[in-house]
Amino acid sequence: MSLHWENFVFAIVAFTILYLLLNKYAVGPLMGVMEQRRKLVADQIESSEKNRLEAERLLAEQQKALQEVRSEASNIIELAKASSKKQSESIIEQAKEEATRLKDGALRDIEDEKNKAISALRSQVSAMSVMIASKIIEKQVDEQSQSQLVEQYLKEVGGKQ
Repeated sequence: MSLHWENFVFAIVAFTILYLLLNKYAVGPLMGVMEQRRKLVADQIESSEKNRLEAERLLAEQQKALQEVRSEASNIIELAKASSKKQSESIIEQAKEEATRLKDGALRDIEDEKNKAISALRSQVSAMSVMIASKIIEKQVDEQSQSQLVEQYLKEVGGKQ
């Protein structure tokens, strides 16, 4: 087997031409597409990382806002409880004052009616005494008749009431 240098040179030239053609038309565009794909994937990774960080930030903000709303709602509930307690105490105090006022008024009315009844009874007793005295004077009667007369007048007074 003999080596022919022309074949060797021809193979090298053919290989070089083939390498240049493949590099220009096959590998070059393929590498460009792969580079574009690498950039696209890198951009998507970077974008997804930014979105993840943004989502975490928004989640933290929402949790903070939710906590603030819960705190505010708790404060509002506490204020409402305090207000209702204060209002109920005020209503109870007003009711007690009104009951005391009505009781005092009723006691005054009872006392007034009692005084009126005593006064009326005194005037009736006075009138009866005068009437009994005049009847006794008209009839000078004995002690037994006088006692019967007093009992009769007392019965009449008892019947008039």
